[in-house]
Amino acid sequence: MIRKYSTTLHGHRTSFSLEPAFHDELKAIAGERGLPLAALIRDIDDTRGVEGNLSSALRLHVLDWLKHKAGGAA
Repeated sequence: MIRKYSTTLHGHRTSFSLEPAFHDELKAIAGERGLPLAALIRDIDDTRGVEGNLSSALRLHVLDWLKHKAGGAA
């Protein structure tokens, strides 16, 4: 089930929709990187292209992170 979450990016409130599993993984990634979740989301937003939306960019970041982690463990 998709949930709506809110955060502040560059002084403006924004929302994004994610499955809780993706949100949980974002929190874990932020923790591993020593960042607050809001800072991780801001970084992802700042580096995404003009195509797509924030929710998609967040999911793709989680996917890339997990793929990289799995490749490094092999």
